[in-house]
Parts: sequence; C-alpha cells; structure tokens
Amino acid sequence: MRIFQCAVAKLVCFSAATVMCCAAPAVAADNRPFRPPAVPLITSDPYLSIWSEADHLNDSVTRHWTHHPHPLVSLIRIDGKSYRLMGDDPNEVEPFPQTNVSVLPTRSIYEFDDGHIHVTMTFMSAALPHDLNILSRPLSYITWSVRSVDNAKHAVSIYDSTSSLLTVNTPKQQVDWRHQTAGELTALCTGTVDQTYLTPAGDDTRIDWGYAYVAAPTSQTAAAIGADTTLLSSFVDGGKLPAEDDARMPRAADDQEPVMAFTFDIGSIAAEPVERHVIVAYDEVWSIRYFGKRLAPYWRRDGATAGDLLQSAEKDYPELVKRCEEFDKDLMADMTKVGGERYAQIAALAYRQCLCACGLAADANKQPLLFTKENTSNGDAATVDVIFPMDPIFVFLSPTLAKASLVSVLDYGASERWKFPCAPHDLGTYPNVRGTDEGGEAMPVEESGNILILMDAIAHDDGNADFATRWWPALTQWAHYLEQFGLDPEEQLCTDDFMGHLAHNSNLSIKGILALAAYGDLCRMRGDNAGAAKYQALAKADAAHWMTVALDDGHSRLAFDKPNTWSQKYNLVWDKLLDMNVFPPSVAENEVAHYKTVMQKYGVPLDSRTHLTKTDWSLWIATLAGSRTDFESIVSPIYDYLDQTTARDPLADSYVTDNVHSGGMHARPVVGGLFIKMLSDPEIWKKWATGDSQKIADWAPLPKRPVVTEVVPTSKQEAITWRYTFDQPPADYTAENFDDSAWKQGEGVFGHSVAAGVPQRTQWSTDDIWLRRQFTMPDLPPGKLRTLQFSIYHDEDADVYLNGVLALHEPGYNSGYELFDIFPLAAQLLKPGSKITMAVHCHQTVGGQGIDVGLVSATPQ
Repeated sequence: MRIFQCAVAKLVCFSAATVMCCAAPAVAADNRPFRPPAVPLITSDPYLSIWSEADHLNDSVTRHWTHHPHPLVSLIRIDGKSYRLMGDDPNEVEPFPQTNVSVLPTRSIYEFDDGHIHVTMTFMSAALPHDLNILSRPLSYITWSVRSVDNAKHAVSIYDSTSSLLTVNTPKQQVDWRHQTAGELTALCTGTVDQTYLTPAGDDTRIDWGYAYVAAPTSQTAAAIGADTTLLSSFVDGGKLPAEDDARMPRAADDQEPVMAFTFDIGSIAAEPVERHVIVAYDEVWSIRYFGKRLAPYWRRDGATAGDLLQSAEKDYPELVKRCEEFDKDLMADMTKVGGERYAQIAALAYRQCLCACGLAADANKQPLLFTKENTSNGDAATVDVIFPMDPIFVFLSPTLAKASLVSVLDYGASERWKFPCAPHDLGTYPNVRGTDEGGEAMPVEESGNILILMDAIAHDDGNADFATRWWPALTQWAHYLEQFGLDPEEQLCTDDFMGHLAHNSNLSIKGILALAAYGDLCRMRGDNAGAAKYQALAKADAAHWMTVALDDGHSRLAFDKPNTWSQKYNLVWDKLLDMNVFPPSVAENEVAHYKTVMQKYGVPLDSRTHLTKTDWSLWIATLAGSRTDFESIVSPIYDYLDQTTARDPLADSYVTDNVHSGGMHARPVVGGLFIKMLSDPEIWKKWATGDSQKIADWAPLPKRPVVTEVVPTSKQEAITWRYTFDQPPADYTAENFDDSAWKQGEGVFGHSVAAGVPQRTQWSTDDIWLRRQFTMPDLPPGKLRTLQFSIYHDEDADVYLNGVLALHEPGYNSGYELFDIFPLAAQLLKPGSKITMAVHCHQTVGGQGIDVGLVSATPQ
C-alpha cells in the first residue's frame, strides 16, 4: 500500500448595460480588468473540460484541464480576409484584436474589435443549480454576436471546428466519424473505434469512449468533417468547406487531425448584431462503474439519446440564455454584497471548475449520484476530504447536489464491506467506484469529522435531520470514534496529506470537536434531547481543554507539543456558520490577527513549516474575520496571485505565497469551498438554498457483490505458469503465433513487495515485465459469456491483449484483485473452444510491484 502524497510543482456581458447590472468587474492594482490564469470554455465533467490558458483566445491552442490539446478553432472572414478568433491555427492567419475577457459563473465572454467589426464570443454552460435536468446536460454553447462599428456594411462569415482529439486518451488512438441530422440540426460526431468504456481510470487521463458531437441549425450553416489543415485552407482561401466529408477512416486522431467544422455565411453586417451558435456536446454513454455496475449519466436516466440531447438543447437555447444571464447577475450581485468585487470574481472563476470536476450519474432508482474526481492528485473518486472543501457551494446553492455527493460514501461506509470504526477516505479511482475494503488512504479523524459536519450543514438547509436517518447507526459509530480520538489525534494524516503525518494536530482536533457538536445538533433535530445535551457538553469541554494545550502567545500552535508554531485553523469556520458556539469568539479573532502578521505577498501560508498555501482553506480562514476589511485583506492577495501568475492553470488550490510563478494542484472540485463565505450571511444563504425545490430522496441501495465464477484462473489460489521476459520484446509479442519459446517460464504472481494477501511466487524487480499464456475457452452458456471480466492484480500500469487485440489498459495500481471489463473487440474473441493467447505488459515506477491476470464470470445479483 502506498500513501499518495501530492507533488506540488509547478467578466464582460452582452452589452455595457448588462455589465453594469452584473456588478462592476473587479480590477487589478493597475486598474485593468482581472486576467484569469485560465478561462473555462467548454465545461461539463472531468472529461469535457476545455480551457484557454492564454491572455487572448487566439494566442494558443485550447486545452483539456490536463494541458493536453483539445483544439477548438474559430476564424472570421471579413470582406474576403480571414482572422483568427480562437486558437493559434493556422498560425499565418492574423489574430483578430481581442479587447476584453470576463468570466461569470455560467459564461465566459470575449470581446474583439478592429474598429470596423465588433465580435462577442460567449461560452455558456447552463449549469443552473436548481435544475438538474439542465445542469446535467454534457454540453456548452458557443455564440458569436457580430456587428459593424464603423457605419459601413461588411461581408462576414465564421468558421468553427472541434477536434477529434476530444475523444482520445492518446493521439495515436483510431477514430471514425459520421455526419447526421437531429431534427432541424446538422450534427457531426466522432469517437474512437475501440469503445473502451470506463477505462482507463486515473488522474492524467482523457476519455476515449463515447462520442463528441457538434451541432448547429441546418438552415444557417454548412458542415464538413475532414483534416484540420484541409478545412482551414478551404475556408481561408474561399470562405467555403469541402463538399464532402473525408472518407479516410478510421485513422489516428493525430493523423491529419480529423475535425468537425461548420461555417456560417452571415452576409452583409451592419450596426444591428447578428448571432450564430453551435452546441458542443459529449455523450459518454456510461458515466461511472459503481461497485461493478455501469451507471448512465444522469441526463440519460430515462433513455434519452444523443439526438434527444441536442434537440432539447437547441429548443431551450433562447430561454437558457436569459436564465443564465439572470443567474449570473443575481449571484454576482450577492457575492459582491457579501465579500466584495474581488471575492465575487474569484468565486465566479471557481463555479464551473467545481462542477466540471465532478461526474453526475443516475443510480438504479434514477436518482443523482455526484462523484468528485481528485484532479492533479491521484484521480481518486468520491474522496471525502475533497467533498468536504467542495460542498459549501452545494450547501449554499443546491442541497440536492450536496446530498448526491455523500450518498455513495455513506452507503459504502454503512455496508458490510467497510470494516473500520471510522468513515472511508475514498471509493476508488475515477471513474471506477469500487470501494477500498482494505482501508485505503486512511484519515480516520479527518473523514469522520468531515461527514458529520456536512450532515449538520445539510440539516440546516432542510430544517430537519431526515436525510441522516438512513445512515444513523454509521454516523453514531463515527461520533463514538471521535469521542475517543478526536480531541488529541494520534499521528495520522489529515486532508493536507502532502505535508505528511502529524501527531497532536490542533486544527484536526478542532474538526473532531466541532464534529461532535454537529452530531449533537443532529440529535437535537431528531428529538434526542439527551444526546444533544451530551455531545454539546462534550464538545465544549473538549474546546476548553484545547485552549489549554493549543494556545501559544495569542494564537494557536500547529500541534499541541510544538511551541512557536502556527497553522491555518480553517476547520474553526463551522463553529460560526452552524451557530455551534463551542469556542469563544476570541479564538477566531486572535487567529485572524495572527494571519495578518504572517501573510506573504500572495496570501497566508498553510502553516509555519511552509510558504505553500491552499486557496480553499484561505477563504475559510478569511470567513473567520469579523470585518469586511480583514476578510478582504486575506482574499486580495489570492486575487493578485490569480491575476499575475505565470502558471496558466485552471484555478489553482495550491501555490507558494511568495512565488508568482508557482503552480500546484488545479482544476479540482475543492474550489467549491470558496463559496463558504456565502454561508456567513444567513439571509442570502436561505434565499439560494431554498431555491432548490427538487425533491430527490429515494436513492437505490448499494449494488450487491456479483457472483464470481473463475473461468481462466489467476494465481491467487494455485500457481499458474506463464512465459515471461524482462527484456523489451518485438512489437508483435502479443500475436497468437509469436514464438515465445526463448522466454523464461515462471509461476504467478510475479512481483516484488506485493500487496497483502497476494501470493508472490516469481521475483520481478525490473521496470517492466512481459508475459504470455495460452488457454482454450471453456464451453460456457451465453449468459456466462456476457458477464466475462478480467480479474487482475496490477502494480502498476498494465496492458492485456487477447490474440493481439488490446483487451485492457489500466494505469496506476490496485492493492488486490479487482474486476475490469474486457474491451468489446477483444471480448468478441472469447467464444467456447477458441484458442486464446493472453499477453500482458506491466510497467513499474515506484514502490511495490506485481502482476497477475485471469478471467471470471461476474453475474450481478
């Protein structure tokens, strides 16, 4: 088992009047508008997440949050001359002058003007928190609004293209495409030939299953699919697209990069604006593997197809424009009122980032389950100490989504699969939600406290504790755990795991204390007055003890046994927000006063050991402040960092407070925690939370374990002999007729320092191993054939082939045998009586290592 440690490395509206009603835009110290480090363009989930990482939209290629190119290109042709609006392709075409960019919660708006033509490009994701039917749609709109500004008429046409690179994890993967209609829309579609659903899991991965779509009204546009350079040249040279789609398919996504393109011949433009738009969408088909069961995206829960999605999106477009404008206007006004202009700008930048770092799936009862992905970390799914900093956005704006973020963790933690007295840490690696039966990356006090505090916050939303009822025995058990270990935590990890283990952590102790108070509050709402009194008294007694061991020269220590230290006490904010009144107000007052004395140019460090900070936690300590002046004194340096940093990442939640060039973890859902300030105004909190009138409660139970029957055995029970080599073999080593007679023979499991319970029999300690074995498929009934899966232990990156066909690609590692789907093309080879050669490559990077593979039939119960 390896404990992951994060490696820290590296707003204009449609008119001037609209800008004013959205609240005045924040400005930097030199009175220029805010410059986001990266601008959200197309945002839906961790796979459809495209950003501009440049000052100008036409400075550079647009990118997935992992920085891999996901090219969106737009040109404008004015009176026969072409200019670039979006992307740096083709480089020889002159960029059109960009005059402004602004980021609002649901829209990013670019303004361009050359003195003759004014262009407004708007990227809108209708992420409306009180309407999950709309919010869950995996799409964004790109709108062009064009008008003449020189009292002359101009001939204008627009080009837009979307790359097939959106559909691959690596550029060499094969894609194909099609040209179709969806009602009154022309819809272009592309995807990989090998539809490897829900794999690979991991952090630095992109989707390579499902299909990307771009659609526009047929009456307004011409469309073609073909090589990027061919389509661009055709438009630049003559303002047209080829009459026919490129027929050379399938081919690699980087082989004359296939793109889906539209042109709009607008004609003669005068002072009256003319608008055109496209819809960029992604149909994942399947969203999450949930304890062995595939879950569809929430928008597909009633059987909707991609065609239905696109037609509904087009029909609703005019109304959604109005709704998004109104939402942005109201939310920006309230955020400015509560936290000031700079705070409002930072939170606006966080809004879509938080949402598109999560996947929204439907369970067996068609209820929403929200799964976080731990981006720029280790790709964990449903990580409790990621949910905790994220959920203030949903406690404020969408209690439904706050609940949906916790249901899977609560169900798992209350099940027989979880055998520990504390709450779980995570549920697997996105999008493979499987649980971590061995305990995972344990943070016992951290995660138990996180869940109890969030459950109390949700109860404040609802005015009752009914949501907690289903899991009350588990919540009670976690409260009992905190009674024993919460006040003085032993040497264990907290959410700031990149700082390592720390005994007697005073901030973690605050979490344990307040979690007991939260549990007592839940008891009160459930009518258990004795329990409420017990836990309120216990929390207050623990807080009194905390002050005797933690306070040091007017502020509190990093750890009880470490004098002359300090740390951010961000957990303390819940005492204020949930009206617990456990700690005296002087504790928060003294903390804020001390933070002002240790602040660096770009913010308050996390603690006295480092100059690293966390953006989310910094907003939490700012919310402790009793005055607007003190709040803004902590927030403004964060604004300055985002405005000035050379690290062109989506909003970073970690950076170094005296290094404007530093970057760190970014594109993560934890920035939802920036909305915690909005919970400090009870009236505004109630206004937005009660706007969520969605009645969702009947979540399906956790799927039962499948009935697993071994078909082609692993070496878990009895040794299986393989051919193997540590030397790089020829490229055709996966082929059925490859001669492996010169390879060594050995018994599985192959490895070094393998996980507990895995029987290592052959030593493997090099970087790579290649394996081959042959078997004859047993005579299985059709029902068993349809449920075939790999059973694999891999540490680390593993590729499995069947008769030369890639059957599984799984990066990272697991700590025991797990089940994985077989890629469809390879699964077709597994017929009764067929001769199969299984070839495996496993690559090792750090820590323990091991590999073993077999086949099972996994029949759902």
